Amino acid sequence: MRYGFWTPVFGGWLRNVPDEGMAATWDYTKRLCQRAEEIGYDLTLVAELNLNDIKGTDQPALDAWSTAAALAAVTEKLELMVAVRPNFHHPALLAKQAANIDRISGGRLALNVVSSWWAEEATSYGLQFDQHDDRYGRTAEWLDVVNGLWREPKFSYDGARYQLKDAICEPKPVRKPVIYAGGESEAAKTMIARQCDAYVMHGDEAPVIAEKIADMRARRAASGKPAMTFGMAAYAIVRDTEEEARAEVARITTLDPQAPGFSNFDQWLSGTQLEREMKLQEYSVSNRGLRPNLVGTPAQIRERIAAYEAAGLDLLLLQMSPQYEEMDRFAAQVIA
Repeated sequence: MRYGFWTPVFGGWLRNVPDEGMAATWDYTKRLCQRAEEIGYDLTLVAELNLNDIKGTDQPALDAWSTAAALAAVTEKLELMVAVRPNFHHPALLAKQAANIDRISGGRLALNVVSSWWAEEATSYGLQFDQHDDRYGRTAEWLDVVNGLWREPKFSYDGARYQLKDAICEPKPVRKPVIYAGGESEAAKTMIARQCDAYVMHGDEAPVIAEKIADMRARRAASGKPAMTFGMAAYAIVRDTEEEARAEVARITTLDPQAPGFSNFDQWLSGTQLEREMKLQEYSVSNRGLRPNLVGTPAQIRERIAAYEAAGLDLLLLQMSPQYEEMDRFAAQVIA
């Protein structure tokens, strides 16, 4: 198992806890990521939203790509998985920008391609927002362009959404960045199996994850492409006793419907196609993070991680709170 963590660009992950002690600042982000490589973490996921959907839309949210460029210069080992939304970035310009960041990092950049779900954010910034399946049509073309520019000395493209003539991307990345993507709709899974390198999932129980991995492996084999890798989001709570861990779950999931982070709940549901029912309580923690049940003593959590390894999972993308202190605890008691 590889261990990754979400860079807390929103100042935390809990919609019921206003101040988690991890401000959305460059200083905190730098300190956290440098510490993470010292204690055994392999990767960080830098999410991309211009509006803060955790703490409220008027609260700070760090820009993903400038943060990634800065992290590339001040870290040495972490893989930098940076989220990118095709409707927010022209692919030719993003290919150039990403290649430069990859060079700064020495070949550690990866992309997490997200086909946007938040219509309010896109329209508030004056950007195109596609309907659900159309998003994956855009993403497919977008990936064609990015990969073409990374691969060819000159690249031309004549698609429905993007047209290029003899475009040049130099210098190219040290290596082609790994392309991660997630999605539960048929359109999403079809596109990911054909064009991406890794499939990332919201948190779920190990048997459900095993079924999803089996499905994507079959789709990938049918495409004739090399095997994919698989990652999953999870929220982790490590305590000396199970009772202490469950008390922390109760604290962070006590509902406050007036919390600013709940204001876009209905729109988030309408903009996604989930395979399983989404419960309001689970929205207290982002990305269905409590479903994997990485909650309890170190021994209990190690046993549950082993079940995910047996299911075929390669990567855990962890959220914790407060992140610096809890990542230290998880590294010492679980990873080690």
